[in-house]
Amino acid sequence: MPGLGLLAHAMAAAERGWHVFPLRPRDKRPAGHGERNCPGTGRCATGHRTPEQRATTDPDLLVAAWTHAPYNVGIATGPSGLLVVDLDMLKADDEEETPDGVANFEALCERAGHAVPLTHRVRTARGGQHLYFTQPPGARLGNTAGRLARHVDTRGWGGYVVAPGSSTPDGTYELLDSRPPVALPDWLHTALTARPKPVQAPPVPLTVQSSRYAAAALRGEVANVATAGDGTRNATLLRAARALGRLVASGDLTRLEVEQALSSAAAGNATESQRYYDDVIRRGLDWSITHNAGGRRAA
Repeated sequence: MPGLGLLAHAMAAAERGWHVFPLRPRDKRPAGHGERNCPGTGRCATGHRTPEQRATTDPDLLVAAWTHAPYNVGIATGPSGLLVVDLDMLKADDEEETPDGVANFEALCERAGHAVPLTHRVRTARGGQHLYFTQPPGARLGNTAGRLARHVDTRGWGGYVVAPGSSTPDGTYELLDSRPPVALPDWLHTALTARPKPVQAPPVPLTVQSSRYAAAALRGEVANVATAGDGTRNATLLRAARALGRLVASGDLTRLEVEQALSSAAAGNATESQRYYDDVIRRGLDWSITHNAGGRRAA
């Protein structure tokens, strides 16, 4: 039978009370049709059933599925009472020396004054990690992307994770720690449910007599950086430095005032060190000034 090895992993998850469903073979996407292509027949006769709704612990249904094809195994985190912290590896477009999800989560724990929790842990196909926690009583925590820190996501209601034993072209999901998931720590629960503080862009002091356009551009880019989410702040900061570098090259702004304004904006809700942000600003300005040097105004 094609999926007997994976069936064992699906059954093991179901025995823990976790609701599972098939993923495409050697893929992370759910098997079957999506809502857009739903035929409205069979199990969807009364409306499209999502993977979360189809997930089950019924051994007979699991045997029927995994003896049909070597499906990867998906765990629907919400119905399983789980909140999984997903510590991702770096992406191809990340800057050099950017910390990955594991490093960022360790720093997050250190800032909170807690050790990294010892709990059920899985190594992902690309080398990241999944940390499994049980949801607090009565909670329905959903999914987040970058809310805790860059490359640190969570999966709860409305989401799923790939179970150990599954594989993709990047590698295999491997169990690192088989202990039962511990309760989500209170400090992590608070971090996930606290209402974000309203962010206001810092005032922008101008040290030269700038044009209205240059002053407005500086204020606008500072506001963009100050209000950028955790998962987008670095890219926003780099774009801002490159955009304002053109005005430094033309003499409409000084490099010092741009550096100070962007550095202050990035520090507002920092998830990286100030040194890291200042390096992003420096590289963005260097690139832009070099490529726009011919546009400097005549004195």
